[in-house]
Amino acid sequence: MAQPPHAQREQSQLTTSVPVSARSDHPGPEPDPTLASDSAAAFPLVVVVGATGTGKSELSLNTADGLARQGISSEIINADAMQLYRGMDIGTAKLPLDQRRGIPHHLLDALDPTDDASVAQYQTDARRIIRQIQSAGRVPIMVGGSGLYVSSVIHDFQFPARDPDVRARLEAELDELGVGLLFQRLQQLDAAAAHSIGASNGRRIVRALEVIEITGEPFGAGLPEEKKLWTPAHIFGVAAPRDELVPRLNARVQQMWDSGLLDEVRELRPRGLGVTAARAIGYAQAIEQLDGTLTEADAIEQTAALTRRYARRQVGWFKRYDQCHWLQYDDPERAERALSIVMGENGTHGNA
Repeated sequence: MAQPPHAQREQSQLTTSVPVSARSDHPGPEPDPTLASDSAAAFPLVVVVGATGTGKSELSLNTADGLARQGISSEIINADAMQLYRGMDIGTAKLPLDQRRGIPHHLLDALDPTDDASVAQYQTDARRIIRQIQSAGRVPIMVGGSGLYVSSVIHDFQFPARDPDVRARLEAELDELGVGLLFQRLQQLDAAAAHSIGASNGRRIVRALEVIEITGEPFGAGLPEEKKLWTPAHIFGVAAPRDELVPRLNARVQQMWDSGLLDEVRELRPRGLGVTAARAIGYAQAIEQLDGTLTEADAIEQTAALTRRYARRQVGWFKRYDQCHWLQYDDPERAERALSIVMGENGTHGNA
């Protein structure tokens, strides 16, 4: 039986460490500088978003397979901030190489755990890769649940300036005073940003406070404009009722421990964990368990509670996407529904 176009391409292995701007498991073609953002010749971007545990990866793979049956190749771009980190696999539910169906994946294992991920750098890298894929006549599929990362790519978004002195002072305050006091400060200055970021994300709280201090404006003023797309796109959200999602999330967290998260963290620690990696949900709790400050039961429960809270924020974030087509996580026809929108009613690739 003939293989689909993406399966005929050699499946490469991740090897040496390279900068995030160069990392993918298929390097892809050189970009075509003449390819404009609204070029009718290019396939529109396909975006798959939703809360953790809803099956976004499966939908992206099935959509790619459906395109392949139409003779159209596609490539997938990761939009999960923690999956950028090399070696952080179990706690991020990173899709193993042998489960990627031969479809090229980009921006997985792009950073060492000692690095700090940058949304601005991710935007640059992801947009460059999207243009490379389009210039080769393929469909770019971006999939992930990190709302700011997704929005920074698909929406017309310029990043506010940085001030290293202000940033250093705020990071020192974070270490000295703790995330709780800085979160309270952000609530007073920009309640909407505080609600969006959440009380546990110290790095983003610091960034919001930095922007507010530099610009004198709420951090929310610098967030992506949701109605203006950077490039034509078909956006799909995977939805699950809360009462069905919560048990899935709890089981997923338990599975992280059963699958060896503690061993993964033990292996990572000698090489070092940066601020972002060490505070990742699940990894922070595993570190505390290894240090003896949390029992395993408490580590699992804390991780589950933070995961449930994070999923709620993801739902709130992606619900703002007016152009999103929502699909139920348990709809057996969800991939076919997505493909029909992407291809258009007449079987050709639809307009975004």
